Amino acid sequence: MPASRLRSGLTALPLIAILRGIQPQEAEPVGRALADAGWHMFEVPLNSPQPLQSIATLHKAFPHLLVGAGTVLRPEQVREVHDAGGRLIVSPHVDATVVKAAAGLGMVCLPGVATPTEAFAALEAGATGLKLFPAEMIPPAAVKALRAVLPPATVLVPVGGIDASSIAAYVAAGASGFGIGSAVYKPGMNAEQVHSKALALRAACTGTMLA
Repeated sequence: MPASRLRSGLTALPLIAILRGIQPQEAEPVGRALADAGWHMFEVPLNSPQPLQSIATLHKAFPHLLVGAGTVLRPEQVREVHDAGGRLIVSPHVDATVVKAAAGLGMVCLPGVATPTEAFAALEAGATGLKLFPAEMIPPAAVKALRAVLPPATVLVPVGGIDASSIAAYVAAGASGFGIGSAVYKPGMNAEQVHSKALALRAACTGTMLA
């Protein structure tokens, strides 16, 4: 089930690596650096170079991890990601056709929301959880307010500008996990640099989500 796959990933480490701009030849070494640091969820935005190839490479190298795509805008892209081995669909917005396509294939789907109206619409369409985006516009106080009105089990994942310094405040407000982009990977970074940043972000979760 999509929800159980997402929750098991969040329990292992509540961080999704957003590998925007990654090249296919970098996918396996960067994925290895992240996996060795304890990360279990990888997202390759579809506006990256040859994203489906990178997703296929990551899925083949790490079949036990949750791998998929970000910046998914159309339902036909959901099928393409599924065919490449991806099981995670992340969007910057709520499109019911995308959510329903992902749900129909048994995939984890995290549409982007910024308001209660969008949040409830996404859940009604069948979203597995909610990407709170952009997090720069959704401070911890807003997450706390959303948490108060949404179903208690709703997965809330702030994305956008999240780094080690901001994790604790969002956790205290009710965040379930985080999408981490440039704080863990930027184009041009080597695997060793990614591993170092991944370890630092993992450590930032200690004492909050991790025992």
